[in-house]
Amino acid sequence: MLYNSSTPASVYDKRNYHIKSCAEAQAIAGDIVQTWDIDREISFGLPEVDDRYHLWRVPILSTDYETRLGEFVIDARSGRVDSKRSTTFSVVSKRIELTSEDKSGKNENIAKENLSPLVPPLDLRNIIIKGPSQVTLDELPAQSVQLMFTSPPYFNARPDYADYYDYSDYLSEIRKVMRQVNRLLEDGRFAVINSSPVLLRRTKRSESSKRIAVPFDIHSIVIEEGFEFIDDIIWQKPEGAGWATGRGRRFAADRNPLQYKAVPVTEYVMVYRKKSSRLIDWHIRNHHDPQAVKESRIEDGYQKTNIWKLKPSHSKLHPAIFPLELAKNVIRYYSFKNDVVLDPYAGIGTVGKAASLLGRKFILSELNDDYIDIMRHQVVKWLGRKAEDVQCINCAPIPPAETLI
Repeated sequence: MLYNSSTPASVYDKRNYHIKSCAEAQAIAGDIVQTWDIDREISFGLPEVDDRYHLWRVPILSTDYETRLGEFVIDARSGRVDSKRSTTFSVVSKRIELTSEDKSGKNENIAKENLSPLVPPLDLRNIIIKGPSQVTLDELPAQSVQLMFTSPPYFNARPDYADYYDYSDYLSEIRKVMRQVNRLLEDGRFAVINSSPVLLRRTKRSESSKRIAVPFDIHSIVIEEGFEFIDDIIWQKPEGAGWATGRGRRFAADRNPLQYKAVPVTEYVMVYRKKSSRLIDWHIRNHHDPQAVKESRIEDGYQKTNIWKLKPSHSKLHPAIFPLELAKNVIRYYSFKNDVVLDPYAGIGTVGKAASLLGRKFILSELNDDYIDIMRHQVVKWLGRKAEDVQCINCAPIPPAETLI
């Protein structure tokens, strides 16, 4: 672009940049590639300016497979390539070789996904299912869910809550459930999991208590089952909330080194996306109901960072419920109105209540008979007479609304 005396100075001019456009940055990258002895064509992605360090970053792509092979880093003021920060020729060559080996499988998967028709999702009713989710969810049609949000049971934290044979049994169940979630979730949509490390109390003075890093083991499983990691959100509770665990009391009294233990006041809300070649923007632009997209826009006052300060919830009906506001945040941020939200560990149905309040549908799967009965009665408060349309699988139907309202 040419500038005259009446043209306002651009940001690049004010910073005295020699490289002022994406095309200029790509041209410099192209000059370097021409000196490389590579028998495959290389292209470049969209260059971006790292204005903190005054650098252009130009992605190096494989034209054949649209795979990122590395990047060139160019000094925006001098126009020189920073060889120490740029990907080397040997690394790019090796990545091309690895990409070639993976060509057939990747192209086949992308082609299969691109053939998926643009149609409205299945018009499912609100559903309550009794039974183990790794089994019962198999009755539902594939790609019929747009969001999964759940909080798996805290491993053996309390026998009256959940008591597994051992930790491997616990993780095995979660893997089977996530495999079902992957099948049910639409391509490119989100799965969100709330979990935290679990403290196993000692049984005698001669042994130590154990703290199991459950969220990190779950993370590995979710990645292996076909999801991509998106965000780690920290749910922060008030300081006093953690003292109930007893952790940290010994140190508070004695103050001896080695005895220090932090009082836990956080839980993880891990956000994943089912693998897809389609960008998130694609799901917004091509949504079957543009009005629902418009009505789902987030208003002011949303959570701007990955630390959400929320008070925990308590209920006589369930020993470990999460706050309604937590469920509402997740549903607002990761779904549109009229979407179907799944909770495979539904408890007393907090996710279903939040989904109802926000104009979404729900699928609630739960093993415990008492919790199923609570949900069957609570759903009338969420939906009024529309509760009569809720489909109950493996459990009694919803009681008549007039007997409960």
